[in-house]
Amino acid sequence: MANLKFTYMDHWYVPTQRGLAEYYDSKSCFDRYCKALVGVGYQGLDIFQGRRGLVNLFGSLKNAEEFAQDRGIERFVNTFGGGRNAHIREAQDAGIKSFEAGLKAFEGIKIDNWVVCPGDRYYDVEPVTDEKLHNIADYWNRIGKMLASHGINLACHHEFFTATSRADELEKFYSWTDPQYVKFCLDTAQHTIAGLDPVALYVKYHDRTTAFHMKDTHHVDKRGDYRIPPDPEKGAATTERWFWEMGTPEGLVNWPQLWTAMKGCKYTGWVGIEHDKCEMKGANYQDSTCRGKWYIDNVLSKIYA
Repeated sequence: MANLKFTYMDHWYVPTQRGLAEYYDSKSCFDRYCKALVGVGYQGLDIFQGRRGLVNLFGSLKNAEEFAQDRGIERFVNTFGGGRNAHIREAQDAGIKSFEAGLKAFEGIKIDNWVVCPGDRYYDVEPVTDEKLHNIADYWNRIGKMLASHGINLACHHEFFTATSRADELEKFYSWTDPQYVKFCLDTAQHTIAGLDPVALYVKYHDRTTAFHMKDTHHVDKRGDYRIPPDPEKGAATTERWFWEMGTPEGLVNWPQLWTAMKGCKYTGWVGIEHDKCEMKGANYQDSTCRGKWYIDNVLSKIYA
Protein backbone atom coordinates (compact mmCIF):
# COMPACT_ATOMS: atom_id res chain seq x y z
CA MET A 1 0.00 0.00 0.00
CA ALA A 2 2.52 2.55 -1.19
CA ASN A 3 -0.09 5.32 -1.25
CA LEU A 4 -0.74 5.02 2.49
CA LYS A 5 1.46 4.86 5.58
CA PHE A 6 0.19 4.03 9.03
CA THR A 7 0.79 5.86 12.27
CA TYR A 8 -0.38 4.59 15.65
CA MET A 9 -2.20 6.80 18.16
CA ASP A 10 -0.50 6.21 21.46
CA HIS A 11 -3.14 4.58 23.65
CA TRP A 12 -1.27 1.56 25.00
CA TYR A 13 -0.94 -0.33 28.26
CA VAL A 14 1.57 -3.03 29.09
CA PRO A 15 0.41 -5.87 31.38
CA THR A 16 2.58 -6.30 34.49
CA GLN A 17 2.32 -8.26 37.75
CA ARG A 18 0.95 -5.09 39.38
CA GLY A 19 -1.62 -4.39 36.69
CA LEU A 20 -1.47 -2.21 33.60
CA ALA A 21 1.47 0.15 33.04
CA GLU A 22 1.75 2.85 30.37
CA TYR A 23 4.34 2.47 27.66
CA TYR A 24 6.44 5.41 28.89
CA ASP A 25 6.84 4.05 32.44
CA SER A 26 10.34 2.91 31.50
CA LYS A 27 12.69 2.83 28.54
CA SER A 28 12.28 -0.93 28.33
CA CYS A 29 8.48 -0.51 28.02
CA PHE A 30 8.91 2.10 25.28
CA ASP A 31 11.43 -0.17 23.55
CA ARG A 32 8.95 -3.08 23.47
CA TYR A 33 6.14 -0.77 22.42
CA CYS A 34 8.03 0.56 19.40
CA LYS A 35 9.22 -2.89 18.36
CA ALA A 36 5.69 -4.31 18.62
CA LEU A 37 4.27 -1.57 16.38
CA VAL A 38 7.06 -1.91 13.80
CA GLY A 39 6.66 -5.69 13.88
CA VAL A 40 3.08 -5.51 12.62
CA GLY A 41 3.79 -2.80 10.06
CA TYR A 42 3.27 0.63 11.60
CA GLN A 43 5.68 3.28 10.36
CA GLY A 44 4.80 6.30 12.50
CA LEU A 45 3.70 7.24 15.99
CA ASP A 46 1.21 9.88 17.15
CA ILE A 47 1.67 11.17 20.69
CA PHE A 48 -0.45 13.10 23.15
CA GLN A 49 0.74 16.65 23.58
CA GLY A 50 1.08 16.26 27.35
CA ARG A 51 3.34 13.19 27.37
CA ARG A 52 5.62 14.41 30.15
CA GLY A 53 6.61 10.80 30.77
CA LEU A 54 8.58 10.70 27.52
CA VAL A 55 10.33 13.97 28.35
CA ASN A 56 11.17 12.67 31.82
CA LEU A 57 12.61 9.47 30.35
CA PHE A 58 14.62 10.99 27.52
CA GLY A 59 15.09 14.66 28.35
CA SER A 60 13.14 15.85 25.30
CA LEU A 61 10.62 14.64 22.74
CA LYS A 62 13.36 14.87 20.12
CA ASN A 63 15.45 12.37 22.07
CA ALA A 64 12.40 10.13 22.45
CA GLU A 65 11.79 10.27 18.70
CA GLU A 66 15.39 9.30 17.99
CA PHE A 67 15.02 6.35 20.37
CA ALA A 68 11.91 5.25 18.47
CA GLN A 69 13.65 5.75 15.12
CA ASP A 70 16.47 3.43 16.24
CA ARG A 71 13.76 0.78 16.65
CA GLY A 72 12.23 1.30 13.20
CA ILE A 73 9.62 4.04 13.74
CA GLU A 74 10.00 6.59 10.94
CA ARG A 75 9.00 9.59 13.07
CA PHE A 76 6.42 11.19 15.35
CA VAL A 77 3.71 12.23 12.88
CA ASN A 78 0.95 14.02 14.81
CA THR A 79 0.16 15.22 18.29
CA PHE A 80 -3.17 15.44 20.08
CA GLY A 81 -4.33 17.75 22.85
CA GLY A 82 -4.80 21.26 24.09
CA GLY A 83 -7.68 23.67 24.01
CA ARG A 84 -10.29 24.47 26.63
CA ASN A 85 -12.97 27.12 26.96
CA ALA A 86 -12.95 27.97 23.26
CA HIS A 87 -16.58 29.06 23.54
CA ILE A 88 -15.60 31.73 26.10
CA ARG A 89 -14.15 34.65 24.18
CA GLU A 90 -12.50 36.16 27.26
CA ALA A 91 -10.41 32.99 27.74
CA GLN A 92 -9.04 32.81 24.21
CA ASP A 93 -5.92 34.95 24.53
CA ALA A 94 -4.69 32.77 27.40
CA GLY A 95 -5.39 29.67 25.32
CA ILE A 96 -3.30 30.95 22.43
CA LYS A 97 -0.38 31.65 24.78
CA SER A 98 -0.68 28.09 26.07
CA PHE A 99 -0.43 26.71 22.52
CA GLU A 100 2.60 28.86 21.80
CA ALA A 101 4.28 27.55 24.95
CA GLY A 102 3.38 23.96 24.02
CA LEU A 103 5.16 24.27 20.68
CA LYS A 104 8.52 24.45 22.44
CA ALA A 105 8.32 20.75 23.31
CA PHE A 106 8.38 19.89 19.59
CA GLU A 107 11.55 21.75 18.69
CA GLY A 108 13.54 19.67 16.21
CA ILE A 109 10.52 17.47 15.34
CA LYS A 110 8.43 17.65 12.18
CA ILE A 111 4.79 17.39 13.29
CA ASP A 112 2.21 17.26 10.49
CA ASN A 113 -0.97 17.84 12.50
CA TRP A 114 -1.90 19.21 15.88
CA VAL A 115 -5.20 17.41 16.52
CA VAL A 116 -7.68 19.06 18.91
CA CYS A 117 -11.23 18.73 20.16
CA PRO A 118 -12.59 22.16 19.23
CA GLY A 119 -15.42 22.09 21.77
CA ASP A 120 -15.48 21.29 25.48
CA ARG A 121 -17.60 18.49 26.94
CA TYR A 122 -21.19 19.01 25.96
CA TYR A 123 -22.56 19.48 29.46
CA ASP A 124 -20.01 22.27 30.05
CA VAL A 125 -21.13 24.23 26.98
CA GLU A 126 -24.90 23.72 26.86
CA PRO A 127 -26.82 25.36 25.44
CA VAL A 128 -24.67 25.22 22.29
CA THR A 129 -25.78 28.48 20.71
CA ASP A 130 -24.68 30.06 17.45
CA GLU A 131 -22.84 32.70 19.46
CA LYS A 132 -20.79 30.03 21.23
CA LEU A 133 -20.12 28.21 17.96
CA HIS A 134 -18.95 31.47 16.40
CA ASN A 135 -16.61 31.97 19.36
CA ILE A 136 -15.26 28.44 18.93
CA ALA A 137 -14.77 28.93 15.19
CA ASP A 138 -13.01 32.27 15.64
CA TYR A 139 -10.69 30.84 18.28
CA TRP A 140 -9.56 27.92 16.14
CA ASN A 141 -9.10 30.19 13.13
CA ARG A 142 -6.57 32.07 15.26
CA ILE A 143 -4.85 28.91 16.52
CA GLY A 144 -4.79 27.41 13.03
CA LYS A 145 -3.14 30.49 11.57
CA MET A 146 -0.54 30.48 14.33
CA LEU A 147 0.25 26.78 13.85
CA ALA A 148 0.42 27.21 10.06
CA SER A 149 3.21 29.73 10.57
CA HIS A 150 5.18 26.83 12.12
CA GLY A 151 4.33 24.43 9.28
CA ILE A 152 1.74 22.48 11.30
CA ASN A 153 -1.88 21.78 10.38
CA LEU A 154 -4.61 22.30 12.95
CA ALA A 155 -6.88 19.24 12.56
CA CYS A 156 -10.18 19.28 14.43
CA HIS A 157 -11.47 16.02 15.88
CA HIS A 158 -15.04 15.75 17.14
CA GLU A 159 -15.62 13.37 20.02
CA PHE A 160 -19.24 12.34 20.39
CA PHE A 161 -19.59 13.95 23.84
CA THR A 162 -18.20 17.37 22.92
CA ALA A 163 -19.77 20.50 21.52
CA THR A 164 -19.50 20.65 17.68
CA SER A 165 -20.19 16.88 17.42
CA ARG A 166 -23.85 17.07 16.23
CA ALA A 167 -24.55 17.33 12.50
CA ASP A 168 -25.80 20.93 12.55
CA GLU A 169 -22.91 22.02 14.78
CA LEU A 170 -20.35 20.44 12.46
CA GLU A 171 -21.92 22.16 9.47
CA LYS A 172 -21.79 25.57 11.14
CA PHE A 173 -18.30 25.07 12.54
CA TYR A 174 -16.75 24.28 9.16
CA SER A 175 -18.70 27.00 7.37
CA TRP A 176 -17.42 29.56 9.91
CA THR A 177 -13.78 28.43 9.88
CA ASP A 178 -11.13 29.14 7.27
CA PRO A 179 -10.25 25.98 5.31
CA GLN A 180 -6.71 27.29 4.93
CA TYR A 181 -6.16 27.14 8.69
CA VAL A 182 -8.75 24.73 10.14
CA LYS A 183 -8.49 21.16 8.85
CA PHE A 184 -10.50 18.03 9.62
CA CYS A 185 -9.51 14.87 11.49
CA LEU A 186 -11.88 12.00 10.68
CA ASP A 187 -12.56 9.87 13.77
CA THR A 188 -14.65 7.07 12.36
CA ALA A 189 -16.01 5.70 15.65
CA GLN A 190 -16.76 9.05 17.29
CA HIS A 191 -18.84 10.20 14.31
CA THR A 192 -20.66 6.88 14.13
CA ILE A 193 -21.56 7.00 17.83
CA ALA A 194 -22.93 10.52 17.24
CA GLY A 195 -25.22 9.14 14.54
CA LEU A 196 -23.24 10.40 11.55
CA ASP A 197 -21.83 8.54 8.56
CA PRO A 198 -18.02 8.84 8.61
CA VAL A 199 -17.78 7.93 4.92
CA ALA A 200 -20.15 10.75 3.93
CA LEU A 201 -18.24 13.14 6.21
CA TYR A 202 -14.95 12.16 4.60
CA VAL A 203 -16.33 12.72 1.11
CA LYS A 204 -17.75 16.10 2.16
CA TYR A 205 -14.58 17.31 3.88
CA HIS A 206 -11.93 15.30 2.05
CA ASP A 207 -10.19 18.45 0.84
CA ARG A 208 -9.78 19.50 4.50
CA THR A 209 -8.91 16.05 5.86
CA THR A 210 -5.31 15.91 7.02
CA ALA A 211 -5.56 13.38 9.88
CA PHE A 212 -7.44 10.22 10.82
CA HIS A 213 -8.32 8.30 13.96
CA MET A 214 -9.45 4.99 12.48
CA LYS A 215 -11.35 2.78 14.92
CA ASP A 216 -14.74 1.07 15.05
CA THR A 217 -17.73 0.98 17.37
CA HIS A 218 -20.63 -1.39 17.99
CA HIS A 219 -22.93 1.26 19.42
CA VAL A 220 -24.78 4.40 18.34
CA ASP A 221 -25.76 6.83 21.08
CA LYS A 222 -29.55 7.09 20.84
CA ARG A 223 -30.20 8.00 24.49
CA GLY A 224 -28.18 11.17 24.87
CA ASP A 225 -25.19 9.57 26.59
CA TYR A 226 -23.10 12.42 25.23
CA ARG A 227 -24.60 14.65 27.93
CA ILE A 228 -23.54 12.45 30.88
CA PRO A 229 -20.89 13.91 33.22
CA PRO A 230 -18.06 13.52 33.90
CA ASP A 231 -16.97 11.14 31.11
CA PRO A 232 -19.53 9.39 28.87
CA GLU A 233 -16.84 7.10 27.46
CA LYS A 234 -16.39 5.52 30.88
CA GLY A 235 -19.63 6.23 32.71
CA ALA A 236 -22.51 5.53 30.32
CA ALA A 237 -24.73 2.61 31.33
CA THR A 238 -25.52 1.67 27.72
CA THR A 239 -22.13 0.15 26.89
CA GLU A 240 -18.98 -0.96 28.71
CA ARG A 241 -16.80 -0.57 25.65
CA TRP A 242 -17.38 2.08 23.00
CA PHE A 243 -14.37 1.45 20.76
CA TRP A 244 -13.18 -1.56 18.82
CA GLU A 245 -10.43 -2.35 16.36
CA MET A 246 -11.08 -2.33 12.63
CA GLY A 247 -12.59 -5.50 11.18
CA THR A 248 -14.79 -6.86 13.97
CA PRO A 249 -17.97 -8.51 12.61
CA GLU A 250 -20.19 -6.29 14.80
CA GLY A 251 -18.46 -3.09 13.69
CA LEU A 252 -20.65 -0.34 12.29
CA VAL A 253 -18.08 1.47 10.14
CA ASN A 254 -18.12 0.45 6.46
CA TRP A 255 -14.37 0.17 5.99
CA PRO A 256 -14.34 -1.02 2.35
CA GLN A 257 -16.59 1.89 1.44
CA LEU A 258 -14.30 4.33 3.26
CA TRP A 259 -11.16 2.97 1.61
CA THR A 260 -12.89 3.19 -1.76
CA ALA A 261 -13.80 6.83 -1.02
CA MET A 262 -10.21 7.61 -0.02
CA LYS A 263 -9.00 6.07 -3.24
CA GLY A 264 -11.60 7.99 -5.24
CA CYS A 265 -10.50 11.26 -3.60
CA LYS A 266 -6.87 10.32 -4.28
CA TYR A 267 -5.80 10.56 -0.65
CA THR A 268 -2.16 9.65 -0.06
CA GLY A 269 -0.03 9.90 3.05
CA TRP A 270 -0.38 9.05 6.73
CA VAL A 271 -3.41 7.28 8.18
CA GLY A 272 -3.76 7.21 11.96
CA ILE A 273 -5.00 4.00 13.60
CA GLU A 274 -6.35 4.25 17.14
CA HIS A 275 -7.28 1.67 19.77
CA ASP A 276 -8.92 3.71 22.50
CA LYS A 277 -9.92 2.14 25.84
CA CYS A 278 -9.69 -1.37 24.43
CA GLU A 279 -8.58 -2.69 27.82
CA MET A 280 -12.31 -2.99 28.55
CA LYS A 281 -14.07 -6.38 28.86
CA GLY A 282 -10.88 -8.42 29.00
CA ALA A 283 -9.38 -7.19 25.72
CA ASN A 284 -5.89 -5.75 25.37
CA TYR A 285 -4.01 -3.33 23.14
CA GLN A 286 -1.56 -5.87 21.77
CA ASP A 287 -4.36 -8.12 20.51
CA SER A 288 -6.42 -5.25 19.06
CA THR A 289 -3.38 -3.80 17.33
CA CYS A 290 -2.54 -7.06 15.61
CA ARG A 291 -6.14 -7.78 14.62
CA GLY A 292 -6.69 -4.28 13.24
CA LYS A 293 -3.50 -4.30 11.20
CA TRP A 294 -4.28 -7.80 9.89
CA TYR A 295 -7.60 -6.45 8.58
CA ILE A 296 -5.86 -3.54 6.85
CA ASP A 297 -3.24 -5.78 5.26
CA ASN A 298 -5.54 -8.64 4.21
CA VAL A 299 -8.83 -6.93 3.35
CA LEU A 300 -8.42 -3.19 2.76
CA SER A 301 -5.08 -3.37 0.97
CA LYS A 302 -6.86 -5.04 -1.96
CA ILE A 303 -8.90 -1.87 -2.45
CA TYR A 304 -6.17 0.77 -2.34
CA ALA A 305 -2.95 -0.79 -3.62
